[in-house]
Amino acid sequence: MAIATSFDVVHSCGHTLTHDLTSRSADQRAGYVRWLSARQCTDCWRTAHQADAASTAEWLEARRAEEQAAAQEWATRFAMPLLEGPEKILAWGERTRHQLVTAAYTDLVTEGTWDESDWAAFEEQVRLLTRAGWWVDQRDAQGSDLPELLDAAGQRDRPTENPFR
Repeated sequence: MAIATSFDVVHSCGHTLTHDLTSRSADQRAGYVRWLSARQCTDCWRTAHQADAASTAEWLEARRAEEQAAAQEWATRFAMPLLEGPEKILAWGERTRHQLVTAAYTDLVTEGTWDESDWAAFEEQVRLLTRAGWWVDQRDAQGSDLPELLDAAGQRDRPTENPFR
């Protein structure tokens, strides 16, 4: 007698679907049927995840708007220059620069050994880096790494050597 290849599975959502398991070896079919029965059917799963995706997208949009407002307020307060680059990454670059520089301040001044004069000189170097893509590329860096990253930045990342605002 051959082991069945087609199974009627009652999913956790209550829907019953027939699954063709000919592509699975005979010894894996029973376990896979148990696994399927503990999950929603494809239609219910898709509906739930589309709703989740919509609410996640709304949350993310609101979060990005808050981060962007904070980055713009910070840039104005500390006289940071506008970033340059493709329009689609400018906001991302602004948010990343804000997050990385504030993390650097925490790591180097608040919790570290730098004083305000050290930071002021460093801040002038930050102002020279205006390529949005550079900041986006550094998005996973630690704040304490920023001095070394700034030293490694190339000429294309510093379109001007003029530190005057």
